[in-house]
Amino acid sequence: MSMKLQMHGATGKDLQVSELAFGRDFNEGLVHQVVTAYMAAGRSGTKAHKTRAEVRGGGAKPWRQKGTGRARHGTIRSPIWVGGGRAFASKPRSYEQKINRKMYKAAMRSLLSELVRQERLMIVESIEVEEPKTRLMVDRLKEFGLDSGLFVVEAFDEKLHLASRNLPHVEVLEVTALDPVSLLRYEKIVISVAAVRRLEEKLV
Repeated sequence: MSMKLQMHGATGKDLQVSELAFGRDFNEGLVHQVVTAYMAAGRSGTKAHKTRAEVRGGGAKPWRQKGTGRARHGTIRSPIWVGGGRAFASKPRSYEQKINRKMYKAAMRSLLSELVRQERLMIVESIEVEEPKTRLMVDRLKEFGLDSGLFVVEAFDEKLHLASRNLPHVEVLEVTALDPVSLLRYEKIVISVAAVRRLEEKLV
């Protein structure tokens, strides 16, 4: 099954796309699960503290058990001492959550379909600049009526990458690098026709 999407700057011209990729119902629970898993996978999980068994020193009892007027202690490496070990020490761990390929694809289809319904997905014939100059990318933004946005292209374009990297609210991604967090981060997503076709191949 197919559906028609209006192309930006082309009056009366529609693009035939797959309804399986751009016409699905929004599954909020699935999208939330996939986005949470994607962000969790980006955490390094390298934080580490030492337990009382790993801290250096503390072999001798600091003072005798009775008669000093002070509280009894067996080691200076107790967690209540400055320089002692941590009671519940953090250790390196993985925050990765299990998300299979079928769930990820379904979430991406759901997200893209919702972007279409909210009129946040802008399809253009092509996204390119003649030279790797920021000024030219700014002109392209004005042409699309945008101040910021995510630009999705079929393959890496060095000129486009160099022209956009100094613009703080503009990001250029290839279809293979597209992720759900990037789709949610920007108000407008500009995507080329070639990138739409690649997305259909990946998601249908």
